[in-house]
Amino acid sequence: MRLSIMSIPVIALALAASTLPGRSDDTNSATAPIQTAETKAAAPEFTGLSNWQNSAPLTIAGLRGKVVMVNFWTYGCVNCVNTLPHVTNLYAKYKDKGLVIVGVHTPEFPFEHSLSNVQAALKRHGITYPVAQDNNSATWSAYRNQYWPAQYIVDQSGRIVYSHAGEGAYDEIDRTVGKLLNAQS
Repeated sequence: MRLSIMSIPVIALALAASTLPGRSDDTNSATAPIQTAETKAAAPEFTGLSNWQNSAPLTIAGLRGKVVMVNFWTYGCVNCVNTLPHVTNLYAKYKDKGLVIVGVHTPEFPFEHSLSNVQAALKRHGITYPVAQDNNSATWSAYRNQYWPAQYIVDQSGRIVYSHAGEGAYDEIDRTVGKLLNAQS
């Protein structure tokens, strides 16, 4: 059963955050290595996605050579909405340097399945990166994701090198992308 971050008690969230892959409490982030999720497992292919917005349909295989952030979200989740300014800023900063962000809109509630509602949310939040609907949670399941929001950073060879669930870790995500792109952050 999928759980929204908001529905997890605060204590459980604090405990889970300390064990999530890709999380680091290292305060010396300038020298911190890129965190590994699932020992650099190959990123699963997108499956069951529909209604691509801002792009023709994409595939993980077709994105080889690019740094990709797969962002699981839903417009009805306040935690997801809180991350959107950071995701859109990251896209603006790195899109011309090789970053592709793919928003995977995976609804929690029936009203979130509506294409027109998703399109309105994209407009409302100024989202210009590719977004597809995962109304049957097929890509969600392929990634074994459990939380909204969740970000998976995929390197140029198609391997997941970092993951984060929930809000926060914005600087760490930026540094990870920057290191992969060999870009100044």
